[in-house]
Amino acid sequence: MRSINQPPTIWRKLVGKALLIIGFILIAFVAVTLWRANAREAAAQKAYPPEGQIIEVKGYKVHAVVRGEGPDLVLIHGASGSTRDYTHTLVAQLASDYRVIVLDRPGFGYTPRLHKDGESLEEQAALLSAAAAELGADRPIVLGQSFGGAVALAWAVHHPDTLFGLVLLAAPSNIWSTPIDPLYHATSSFLGAHLLVPILTAWVPKSYVANALAGVFEPQAAPEGYARHFGPSITLRRKTMVVNARQRVRLLPDIKALIPRYGEISVPTELLHGDVDTIVGLSIHSELLVNQIAHANLTVLKGIGHMPQHVSQPEVLSAISRVAARARLQ
Repeated sequence: MRSINQPPTIWRKLVGKALLIIGFILIAFVAVTLWRANAREAAAQKAYPPEGQIIEVKGYKVHAVVRGEGPDLVLIHGASGSTRDYTHTLVAQLASDYRVIVLDRPGFGYTPRLHKDGESLEEQAALLSAAAAELGADRPIVLGQSFGGAVALAWAVHHPDTLFGLVLLAAPSNIWSTPIDPLYHATSSFLGAHLLVPILTAWVPKSYVANALAGVFEPQAAPEGYARHFGPSITLRRKTMVVNARQRVRLLPDIKALIPRYGEISVPTELLHGDVDTIVGLSIHSELLVNQIAHANLTVLKGIGHMPQHVSQPEVLSAISRVAARARLQ
């Protein structure tokens, strides 16, 4: 009769050793990944520190860059952005005629997130309008690009007495049917935020980042020196990636809630949109929005993609001037 306490077979020993080795490899991978993520984030923040001041608004901190003198003009960046998107060249061109206030949206640059669930357009507009007021800009012109344009629309809808005019560049404003990028769904989830995002922060190659940046500017090229100034590594910080994904996931529902109220917007409004923008389509958004806001004006930029604040600056400056004139600020 065979003993029930016989030693394990050689196969059991091999499987046990294999599992042990795999366990060690996983632990080592996690440790190295966290180390690389921490190191990359520290290096990014050292290379790209805050450009402006940190102010306190309703118990929250907001990073603001203030330049120039004149009528107040607030600039709001898009997804995965920061104040550095505007301070590359645009702010210098505006500062001779306006007091320019560039704000990091919640969770980006050096403005901390408000909570873990992804800030709504209304929440972001409330914080940024209060930040502008804290800086003495009670009724600025508000310019928003891409996602920042949606925030600017929420500002005009929910805080109509706190701005003189709107300038919207390639702004999402109406309903679209294109499915959201699966990466946003993955990185916005609890598991994705804790498992996938650290891997991306630690291991995503520079070539991938460069290609992604080039894709945002297509069919134009990014301006000389833009990547060095902007610092894409700032947007690859773990908390920033999660915030970006969670805000992006809720963008469409937030816009659906805004659409019925566009008719309430009464301030001078200028829309600029490239006709070859493949990220925020002209026909889906601005061509509809121009008829939803009374007395809005649409400038279609021929052959231009998603980044008119860089590649169509004369047209952007002219649009701001038209709003200022209509608001009798000039």
